[in-house]
Amino acid sequence: MIITKKKSFSKILECLQERGQIYLFGCNSCAEQCETGGEREVKEMVALLEKQGKKVTGSSIPDETCYSMLIKKHFRENKEAIAETDAFLVLACGAGVKAVADAAGDAQPVFPALDSLYLANVTRYGHFFEGCSLCGDCVLGETGGICPHTLCPKGLLNGPCGGMANGKCEVNMENDCVWIVIYRRLKAQGRLDVLKKIAPPKDYSNSIKPRMLVVESRAKK
Repeated sequence: MIITKKKSFSKILECLQERGQIYLFGCNSCAEQCETGGEREVKEMVALLEKQGKKVTGSSIPDETCYSMLIKKHFRENKEAIAETDAFLVLACGAGVKAVADAAGDAQPVFPALDSLYLANVTRYGHFFEGCSLCGDCVLGETGGICPHTLCPKGLLNGPCGGMANGKCEVNMENDCVWIVIYRRLKAQGRLDVLKKIAPPKDYSNSIKPRMLVVESRAKK
């Protein structure tokens, strides 16, 4: 899931200073779990905006705000409220902001209420941990499912740096060195021979942006 944090309300107001009629989009998926864009946060934002003299023409909380076709459906279902709108405020990740902006087209501006931080694993509700950097060149098969590119502050792919001390990371001494963690897991799996292989440099051509994927078998349906 995508981790987000709220922008300061003063920054949001700065974006909306010339806009009086606002339509809100939340997100019932990632942002809801982060408590940044669910039903409660949308209601709170409505109250804050109205206190500043803004008119909230309506709001939507899609199951997944990054799903462009779903956003277009919300636009059709709420076309009267949206017609009165002179700006959208989106309480979702950057992908959600883009989906709303694409649906809005050129006529109405779209502003983010959140900052997108990282892709996370959910350990339990409300507890998130960054485990993947979306590099497009995955090495998890050789590192016991633990990503050194993400979990090592230096992104080292061939073992720990010289600053590792007593199994701890020199950048953040509260953290175990990820390569020690990888070593322990591979040892438990009887796969320490994997560490003898020299990992090549990351192929960053796999992460040249923007990226797109079309799954043909589904696109034809």
